Amino acid sequence: MDLRPLIRTIPDFPREGVMFRDITTLFAHGAGFAHAVDRMTAPFTESAIDVVAAIEARGFIPGGAVARQLQAAFVAIRKKGKLPRPAIGEDYELEYGIDRIEIHHDAVREGARVLVVDDLIATGGTAMAAVRLLRRANANIVGASFVIDLPALGGADRVRQLGVPCHSLVSF
Repeated sequence: MDLRPLIRTIPDFPREGVMFRDITTLFAHGAGFAHAVDRMTAPFTESAIDVVAAIEARGFIPGGAVARQLQAAFVAIRKKGKLPRPAIGEDYELEYGIDRIEIHHDAVREGARVLVVDDLIATGGTAMAAVRLLRRANANIVGASFVIDLPALGGADRVRQLGVPCHSLVSF
């Protein structure tokens, strides 16, 4: 199944010149969403994944489904200040400043085999921060799986430079 037609492109959002890739249309297509989850999971079915760590917010949707399919735990990587218990965090650069992602301090046991999931990888800033954060929690990052890769922005290559294999379904 070709997933590209199920992903809506919105020109000039959030600002002029940006082609926003909206995956809500993929999520709204039952067979397409199921196919996407199958394909995101396939490279990791023999990897004994303990935890799927998904990045806020759109990454939670495929991340939960991938965790279910792999029979793995699910960990939400949240933006700063969203977690109710003690957390550890990692800063990353945005185009106009710095942001932070966090996980509960006890979210991942030492040595856990973790798959990072998000909807899209662009420059890789958030994904790289997630890898650094999970490594600080002494996790073993087995790979990263994305619905969409924007290869011209180089994010997947930056994550690979951290020693993390990257898998994506669609490139734009």
